Amino acid sequence: MSVNWAALGEVFIVGLVSVAAVVALFATGIRGVSQRVAARAQGGSGAAGLTLALVCFTACSAVVLYGLFLIVAR
Repeated sequence: MSVNWAALGEVFIVGLVSVAAVVALFATGIRGVSQRVAARAQGGSGAAGLTLALVCFTACSAVVLYGLFLIVAR
């Protein structure tokens, strides 16, 4: 039995980058929600924070769903 170390390394790097991207998107979405709450408390609309949160959470969901698609499709 032989291990393809190059393929294993590639999967590790892609997984690491994907996890970092999902975490960064989710954290930015949480920050957008926080900005909206702060703006609403000061009497503003908070539309920019809500838009940022929606974009980030949508992108985060798309990355997760694409990963599930890749797993199920095989």
